[in-house]
Amino acid sequence: MIRFGTDGWRAIIGDEYTFQNVKRLAQAYADNLKSKKSSSLRVAVGFDTRFLSPEFAKAAAVVLAGNGIKVDLFKTALPSPSLCLAIISNKLSGGLMITASHNPYNFNGIKIKTAKGAPASREETKRVERLVGASALRELDFEEAKKVKKIREIEFKQDYLRHLKSYVDFSLIKNKSFKIMHDSMHGAGGNLIEELFKNTKLSVDTIRGEINPSFCGISPEPIPKNLDLPIREMKKRRHDLAVVTDGDGDRIGAILPGGKFLTPGWIMALLLIHFVKNRKESGAVVKTLSNSSLIKNIAAHYELKLYETPVGFKYIAEIMQKEDVLIGGEESGGIGFKNYIPERDGILSGLLLIEMMAYENKSIEEIIVSVEKQFGRYHYQRIDIHYPENLKPKLFQEFKRKKIKNIAGYDVVGCEDYDGVKFTLKDGSWLIFRLSGTEPILRIYSEAKSIKKVKELLDFGSKFALSIK
Repeated sequence: MIRFGTDGWRAIIGDEYTFQNVKRLAQAYADNLKSKKSSSLRVAVGFDTRFLSPEFAKAAAVVLAGNGIKVDLFKTALPSPSLCLAIISNKLSGGLMITASHNPYNFNGIKIKTAKGAPASREETKRVERLVGASALRELDFEEAKKVKKIREIEFKQDYLRHLKSYVDFSLIKNKSFKIMHDSMHGAGGNLIEELFKNTKLSVDTIRGEINPSFCGISPEPIPKNLDLPIREMKKRRHDLAVVTDGDGDRIGAILPGGKFLTPGWIMALLLIHFVKNRKESGAVVKTLSNSSLIKNIAAHYELKLYETPVGFKYIAEIMQKEDVLIGGEESGGIGFKNYIPERDGILSGLLLIEMMAYENKSIEEIIVSVEKQFGRYHYQRIDIHYPENLKPKLFQEFKRKKIKNIAGYDVVGCEDYDGVKFTLKDGSWLIFRLSGTEPILRIYSEAKSIKKVKELLDFGSKFALSIK
């Protein structure tokens, strides 16, 4: 069974994720594209640095070619947003990205991108799911497909770098003497930021930039438990900021001088202020249910329309394609921007943080202090618990049965259940229980004005979840 989660189909390599299943999914994707009766179909296929990703990309490409669909196949591993830019730049019909994003090393997956460079909607992925196995595989030999020009291999790295340079005020940034660290986590971000600023005043040191399909035993997700190395390095070295990108380069984390982790909610909040205050731009703000309330308060301060969505960037992207959206982001570090693509970009998010420092001529810590003075302090944490399938329905049944009115001694004043369950407390603090859409994991999130309260809420949450039998 091939099923799409919050962001693509993911499975264990050699178990469900096999060459045969990749081809079956590519055939279903081809059937779905052809059902739209377009006169000419060309798609892009990209891949990250995971084990066998280039080979899986070729497997998908030969099936698309066998169905009469022309394919632009990336030659090298690049971040997912570069695939979206290739689709838009070359006016393609869509694309497939071979990646399992932040999942452990033994996973791989596929993300579907639309002709607008956006993540495929839930309705579209459901159509593709239904078409898996509905028709026989049609494929061409790879070399034959290249010979008859059904597949062309493209190098898109320089195009991607040009897009990044044109979006930010590159002439301003490159002349600042900042020292930046970029942790690619062995993912598709590679040494791209370092390459951007080669031979400029701005200095970039890349760590974990080399390809390592095992990711040195950690999941390539920019959250504190995976960032011991950059945190240690930021304590030792004199860098102004560390930018961290995930496995396929579409999400960001950041580390401050001294080794403190800057949460993605704070990153989005800072960039929202930067867009309005420094770049003089306007538009709506879109945040997921689990993202920081700081974003909501900043949007209200600037009188910007705010949308709140379930977790998953595809929900944000849907609004970005319909409305004038300035910035949209999820708590996991995926942030999208106006006049770019309706998709996340971790590299660009990092460049915009540097741009904010350059505009304000301040350190990132000074900027944060000024924001805290105006909007207050917000502390956020997330814990992940392995949660068996048989307990998942029982947990949410227990929420309905107990009708929780008090959490860790604090009164509950609101409860939302359109994406997991979110309990809001009297002072605006909150606690969320949400099942991962791609892994057997229960995520518990909390935000409060003190780290002590965050820990109290998370402790309540984990004990409650683990008490279910």
